[in-house]
Amino acid sequence: MASSQGKNELKFADWMATLPDSIHSIPLTNLAIPGSHDSFSFYIDEASPVGPEQPETVQNFVSVFGTVAKKLMRKWLATQTMNFTGQLGAGIRYFDLRISTKPRDPDNELYFAHGLFSAKVNEGLEEINAFLTDHHKEVVFLDFNHFYGMQKYHHEKLVQMLKDIYGNKMCPAIFAQEVSLKYLWEKDYQVLVFYHSPVALEVPFLWPGQMMPAPWANTTDPEKLIQFLQASITERRKKGSFFISQVVLTPKASTVVKGVASGLRETITERNRKYSLHFCFKIFLPPPPHHVFPCGLSC
Repeated sequence: MASSQGKNELKFADWMATLPDSIHSIPLTNLAIPGSHDSFSFYIDEASPVGPEQPETVQNFVSVFGTVAKKLMRKWLATQTMNFTGQLGAGIRYFDLRISTKPRDPDNELYFAHGLFSAKVNEGLEEINAFLTDHHKEVVFLDFNHFYGMQKYHHEKLVQMLKDIYGNKMCPAIFAQEVSLKYLWEKDYQVLVFYHSPVALEVPFLWPGQMMPAPWANTTDPEKLIQFLQASITERRKKGSFFISQVVLTPKASTVVKGVASGLRETITERNRKYSLHFCFKIFLPPPPHHVFPCGLSC
């Protein structure tokens, strides 16, 4: 798979292992844990077909403009500049994963996908597992939250893939308040798999998707996003489950049209850097008694 480099890579590779003893027995639902949005999007392939979830307008756009259209799409779809290994080294422990079959694929493979297809799922999962093997006190949360073009046998294939790759590293679904680092370390668990499909009810190591809700602000306005996050955190404090605070700005169609050649980073990220410190203090300090914060931008 492709590689990536970042100056913070490996800086936080063992941050869970180095937490103070007083944190080890606290339920993970009470910790703020960093995550990434469209975690696989570093690998998006411009040569791939358009994903099955895309509307007809996008399909037609690509059919007319071909490779140029896909290059522009990637500018808006790629929310990550690091591969899985780089993200793990930088401290990311929650991964937002969207799975799809590829039309007319003779090998019937499963791919990560968002607008365009990304890496093969087994390759990405193996990359994460390699990191866990080298960092045995680190724990990851794999959130399979969108499925495209998948039939029952595709889900069975994915479940078997998880078994083959992670085996006894996976923590069975239990009461969320029982899960602490101490509990996981004692049982050599390193992986919690959340699965937004009824299939989760049939497999002991799949945590039902409702145990990891992800309210979405769906706005390009940083002030509205901050207000939404504050309100959702206050509400979720009553629930006692894992949940996601999506620190994510999502461009409208009009935003994309105006900045079509510029892309997500230049159009949204650079223009909102002044809010970075504000987000840090408003959302991360001190950590609220809830769970993961996938950062990034959405399209």
